[in-house]
Amino acid sequence: MKFIADLHLHSKYSRATSRDMEAETISLWAKRKGIKLLGTGDFTHPLYLLDLKSKLIPLGNGLLTLKNEPEGTQFMLTAEVSNMFTQGGKGRRVHTLIFAPSFEVVEQINSKLGKFGKISSDGRPIFGFPAKDLVKMILDISADCLLIPAHAWTPWFSIFGANSGFDSIEECFGEEAKHIRAIETGLSSDPEMNWRLTALDDITLISNSDAHSPSKIGREANIFNCELSYTAIVNAIRKKDPRKIIFTIEFFPEEGKYHFDGHRNCRVLFAPKETRKNKGLCPVCGKRLTVGVMNRVEELADRPEGAVSPKAIPALHMVPLDEIIADALGVGANAASVEKEYLRLVERGGTEFDILFELSPEELSSFTPPLILEGILRVREGRLKITPGYDGVFGKIQIFSPEERGKRPASGEALETDQMKLF
Repeated sequence: MKFIADLHLHSKYSRATSRDMEAETISLWAKRKGIKLLGTGDFTHPLYLLDLKSKLIPLGNGLLTLKNEPEGTQFMLTAEVSNMFTQGGKGRRVHTLIFAPSFEVVEQINSKLGKFGKISSDGRPIFGFPAKDLVKMILDISADCLLIPAHAWTPWFSIFGANSGFDSIEECFGEEAKHIRAIETGLSSDPEMNWRLTALDDITLISNSDAHSPSKIGREANIFNCELSYTAIVNAIRKKDPRKIIFTIEFFPEEGKYHFDGHRNCRVLFAPKETRKNKGLCPVCGKRLTVGVMNRVEELADRPEGAVSPKAIPALHMVPLDEIIADALGVGANAASVEKEYLRLVERGGTEFDILFELSPEELSSFTPPLILEGILRVREGRLKITPGYDGVFGKIQIFSPEERGKRPASGEALETDQMKLF
């Protein structure tokens, strides 16, 4: 069975997260996107866990669904944990995803973690012990759990981050490294960047949205071709089986807010070579620049740019539909006009992913305004202008120039693009 899964998001109990991040609302948005399986996120938070237990029913396969929608969106119990500790004389901050097979296992995990910190303080709790101890602790509770370093390259809170991370999985997890079979690439990195490290050839690269609001679900995701069950999904990830994980869906990594180096306060944006030229310092204020993901990848890479891992799982890059609509209309993505048009298109086109990847130009033209259609086709072809993100500032994707918004695309322009099908 082929299906799309987004396995990392947050509930309304996490900081800086929409109050709409609860099971019914994210299930609704999953249907709009074309996503069959969602991570619950935040199962360590006591109030959210109570909410999940009151609304979800187990399906007998390690997954769950809403009680009033037994054939609807399915859920996997997931959480993210932050470990802040000192190792090798350096402060470390590593975020890790935990997948769990049942409420019973989650209860045991929460009971254990509750002895080391206040799990009710935030949907993503913080602990002071090393990340490798987290792995041992969770797997001692259940060997069926899976732990995955989250957004592996972001500067501040990740396994490879420039400011608080490590140079290898083994350095971070020590004797527990054998249990780390996957990493999450994060919004500012994509599989192509990770293919440059031979050390990651046997590691599965997964992609998830890390959504803090419902509309952001699916901005990155995974396409599986396996039984829709907890065991089958976890085994596919552990074994890096290209027959069962067939694509990841990716942001253009330049859009991520830590892709390049820079200093937000001084509006300084540098490519890695510029950072090296300036010895890592901001030319405006003289303070240390925030070193982004591309720089860090180049530091650890042992293959040239453009190299392909011999065990690579292919990636599809996309721009979310609401951003395409916003660019065509010349307004912000949160504008009411964008939401109205988004909902109309999804109602006519099936799902967002159908519109972005599946429907032919001729099919799209029957219900899609010409400029939005042109935007979808340009994204499929990668014909974009991108200003990379840096130091917490999201990158900016430009599909159209201001002049182009005032005219329709030329007749037949870009209508013969090759289709890369999700399914």
